[in-house]
Amino acid sequence: MNTQDIAIRFSELNSYQGFSFDCQLIPGDTDVLQVVVSDYEEIPVYISITETQILCISYLLSEDEIVQEKRGEMMELMLEINIPMPLSSFSKIGDKYVIFGALMAKSNFEDVVHEVITLAENSVEAISALTDYLK
Repeated sequence: MNTQDIAIRFSELNSYQGFSFDCQLIPGDTDVLQVVVSDYEEIPVYISITETQILCISYLLSEDEIVQEKRGEMMELMLEINIPMPLSSFSKIGDKYVIFGALMAKSNFEDVVHEVITLAENSVEAISALTDYLK
């Protein structure tokens, strides 16, 4: 399965558990698929595929959005909520804080859809939990 295959499958999917999806393929050195889940339009999920994994990422916030005096407290909270957050983990790419989930490259499409929905839900909940640390 590659990003184009997943894009086609999402476009053929009218609805899944009450959610609909809007996809856009972003070509580049590594193709990336942007998926917007209904009810969670503010935070798209980006999917990339390697030989070993399907990586799903949502960008939460950037370093310049954080109250610097509260940054340590925010990092502590992120570590504390990392384990109870299903199928997702926090990370940082450059100056952007992200939430991500990874699947085996051989995962089926239903697993990918489930991961995308869960990541979108977790992204909104994470931003809500981090609000006190933002400017």
